[in-house]
Amino acid sequence: MNDRTEQMDDLQLVALPTAVGCTEMFVRFSATEWNLRPMRDAAAQAGRALAQAVVGAANPANPGMLTARIRVAGPDLVIEIETPRVARTPAIPDGPRVGVTDLGDGRYLLWASLPLPGGMNASAVPLPRRQRRPSPAAAIEAAREPLHDDGDDVMQRILFGLSNTQDRHRR
Repeated sequence: MNDRTEQMDDLQLVALPTAVGCTEMFVRFSATEWNLRPMRDAAAQAGRALAQAVVGAANPANPGMLTARIRVAGPDLVIEIETPRVARTPAIPDGPRVGVTDLGDGRYLLWASLPLPGGMNASAVPLPRRQRRPSPAAAIEAAREPLHDDGDDVMQRILFGLSNTQDRHRR
């Protein structure tokens, strides 16, 4: 069996209640973008439950960060939340496999694994191919005649700005 990760996206969030909805939307969007619409609701529910477990274990005065991750690996869609706090494995109805892994160095990984539809493997998922393209505004700006600047003027403006900032802090 090939458990190689074919696609992965992640998102860093502050472990506050807003992270729960953000994680759910992030997982839902990724599943949709990866043409895994039949799994979208179950994956979003799993992501929400994992994020709720982490946020519930966080100290609101010092919540820390969490990393929400979704990946397609082997025969599964895996949703993960990496956190510096120990959190309990949530009960998720309709049964994805769930667990907590101690990554060492004070890092923990809550995860849920859902089988891909129809016995599909990660390499068979029709994933989008992303390309870096300039935005329309950047393309228009690049088409304009470039400014001729020998660099000294830019450095002078930076130094002037820095000296003014330092003067304001001394007052």
